[in-house]
Amino acid sequence: MYDEHKLFVSTHMNVSTLAQPQTAAQDAALLLQTMRRGELLAAACPSREVLKHVTSRWGVLVLLVLETRMHRFSELRRAIDGVSERMLAQTLQWLEGDGLVDRLAYEVVPPHVEYRLTALGQEAAAKVRVLADWIETSLPRILQVQAERQPQSPTRRMKG
Repeated sequence: MYDEHKLFVSTHMNVSTLAQPQTAAQDAALLLQTMRRGELLAAACPSREVLKHVTSRWGVLVLLVLETRMHRFSELRRAIDGVSERMLAQTLQWLEGDGLVDRLAYEVVPPHVEYRLTALGQEAAAKVRVLADWIETSLPRILQVQAERQPQSPTRRMKG
């Protein structure tokens, strides 16, 4: 992932800047300078994958549940109604790969695995929580607009 970020930065920077050896901190600083809000709209932007993972239906719900405390897989599955075992496992792998979730495996019989948010995951969960709270508090208005925009049946059409 780091190499992809470096490639992305190199395609958006002056070539003379790249000729100089960089430390990891300098690379990070250059990345921050280079990344602008509009870059997320670029097809090559590596943040798109993270955006997909964090804002997927299951990604949002996993972050919200893990925001409260560490959970076992089965606890997560019970807490997130409707998620399949396969989707939950895939979502956890994505979020773990992005550095948002830690997977803690204990060497006991039967196997015991727990999941918790990393510091980055806590930050992401806080951002997602704001969106989820807005959706829930705005739901009555959203449902009203949806109902108003539904195509009306022939018997309900307004005459005019």
